[in-house]
Amino acid sequence: MEDAETMHPGLGPVSESELLYVQQLDIPARARSNSDRFVIWDVGLGAAANVLAAINACRGTRCALHIVSFDRTVEALQFGMRHLDQLPYLREYDAALGKLMREGRLHFEEGMAKVAWDLEIGDFPTLLCGPRHWPKPHAIFFDPFSPTKNPAMWTADLFAMLFRELSDTQDCALATYPRSTMVRVALLLAGFYVGRGHPAGRKEETTIAANRRKLIGDLLDQHWLERARRSDSAEPLQADSYRQAPLSDPTYLRLAAHPQFSHP
Repeated sequence: MEDAETMHPGLGPVSESELLYVQQLDIPARARSNSDRFVIWDVGLGAAANVLAAINACRGTRCALHIVSFDRTVEALQFGMRHLDQLPYLREYDAALGKLMREGRLHFEEGMAKVAWDLEIGDFPTLLCGPRHWPKPHAIFFDPFSPTKNPAMWTADLFAMLFRELSDTQDCALATYPRSTMVRVALLLAGFYVGRGHPAGRKEETTIAANRRKLIGDLLDQHWLERARRSDSAEPLQADSYRQAPLSDPTYLRLAAHPQFSHP
């Protein structure tokens, strides 16, 4: 595949997806309580484990899911479908996923859940800069390759663009697997509230972010801010190349003024 990085080490794709995205973002309960469609942005379709875990978790929930998956290619999904013996979670959806890749959209019912699934192929930062027709998200599965392998997906500018896509009147929470200080700083500078996420796979801690403080159970606090100030790798990425640097003074001042830290 295009980026040489191991997918879902440790637990395997399904269990990791359930822990990191479905349970952490409370997908079935939030989808059930939503009177209209519940929208998930799946940033990094990969082999579809994250979306299929969410769909399966909602089988017994009367809800309408609208999923928009983004990826540069469908190479990982095609690879998975050629290896169903190793990725059996795909077997049940073999025909449906083939149609999704051919037509770019899919509608079906899974138990009590009605599902609409759209596929957007292209460079995600470029897609955000172009004309958009996707509904505003209630949840974001942020699962690109890591900052070292795919730095363009982890820049301060990318997260700022993503935050601007959120609705002012709609709760939205994002989960992602890194716990790195530079990623958390980038999310905070974009406007998100940010907290410590649940363990998943070999990750003892992940990251959760949201546009509402109430959606974060374990917010980063002043102690974290001071550790970030002393870190040698905290300044967020500003371009599509990876580097490590301590916080600049202007960045620290912006962080300190964030409502997460300035208002208890």
